Amino acid sequence: MSNTDFREGLKSGFPIALSAAPFGALFGAVAVDNGLSVVEATIMSGTVYAGASQLVGIELFGQKVAPWLIVLSVFAVNFRHILYSAAIAKMISNWSFLQKAAGFFVLVDPQFAESVRKYENTGTVGFAWYMGFAAPVYVLWLAMTIVGASLGNLIGDPKAIGLDVLLPIYFMGMVLSFRQRENFYPVMLASALGATVAYHIVGSPWHVSLGALAGILVAVLYPPKPNGEANPENKVETP
Repeated sequence: MSNTDFREGLKSGFPIALSAAPFGALFGAVAVDNGLSVVEATIMSGTVYAGASQLVGIELFGQKVAPWLIVLSVFAVNFRHILYSAAIAKMISNWSFLQKAAGFFVLVDPQFAESVRKYENTGTVGFAWYMGFAAPVYVLWLAMTIVGASLGNLIGDPKAIGLDVLLPIYFMGMVLSFRQRENFYPVMLASALGATVAYHIVGSPWHVSLGALAGILVAVLYPPKPNGEANPENKVETP
């Protein structure tokens, strides 16, 4: 593992870790509000490590919902991670099995977005850089979960002070970072419309996956013009 690449990943990942930190605290507070202990909330963050689905699961735990429905709901929210792993497969084809296993475990939303940009700019996504980027995000996520869970009783109901809007704002910012792509607006509008219609017809959390499928369908029907594989000599402008 290259120390230089790892440090470069750390440098890139630290600002992302700071931006994601409030969600870790939000999850910790919501977890305690739904009956989990600080230790249980921390273990969930450390093993599941998927903010949106953690929040969905926590909300369902306290409502006497059947376990199979909780599993399906979490799967619906996390369906996008299947798409993430498929999308970056070619970028990490030279990694070993264990490296891929570790890489897929920390493949959260900002990790995917930054890995795609890294690949488009340099033509490669090294394991050292990738894990360097992931390290501060993961560590700070756990730390802020502990903080949020420990202080959750002081916060009270997170929704009462508007903390529930943090996650949508975060996702909106991440999506808009790809706005310079040729087919961004048709795909984005299709996903938004599909999710909105699905929300009113099917309900939450299935509207997340159905909206994603609507966007994928438009992306297949209206693909960007091919410009060849990314390489260091043909860099793509970052947002």
